[in-house]
Amino acid sequence: MTLYEQWFGAAYNRDGRTNEQVWNDYMPQEQKIYEYILDNKVEEISGTVKQLSERFDMSTTYIVGFIDGINETQEPRIDIEHLTEDSEVTVKIDFPTLFKKMVEYKADHLYSLPQWKKIFKEEEMKKYYKEQKNSGTYINPNAKVGRNDPCPCGSGLKYKKCCGKNVKSVEA
Repeated sequence: MTLYEQWFGAAYNRDGRTNEQVWNDYMPQEQKIYEYILDNKVEEISGTVKQLSERFDMSTTYIVGFIDGINETQEPRIDIEHLTEDSEVTVKIDFPTLFKKMVEYKADHLYSLPQWKKIFKEEEMKKYYKEQKNSGTYINPNAKVGRNDPCPCGSGLKYKKCCGKNVKSVEA
């Protein structure tokens, strides 16, 4: 059984639901890695799977789980299904992409870490958060916006209190 199969088998039950006991153990360890990355502005982590597990005081199975979680930010993707303890791994950290992925996956315990303030200014974090939240939203450019509809700019305000504030109402 590969390390990835071990990770997947431990993290998820046969019916596809998460194994809460494993996730409750794994998530604080994963968070420590991200705190280290953000605190030290680490742009690359490399070594064998075994070396990374020793460096971060995690099992090799959990390190593969970490790699699995960050893999969508990697270009090219890491072939996680064939990782062994001796596999060389290089993880490149693209902070905006990483932040947006954390928002996409609703990992608020990670994207709300105070260490992000060492990487981005508050306005940047809000911008990346908003970009990610709006990335899956389709706005029909031909749709008429009503006064009480949410503003299409994504502010969260009603149109009449935001972009429509200075628009004159035309009565037919």
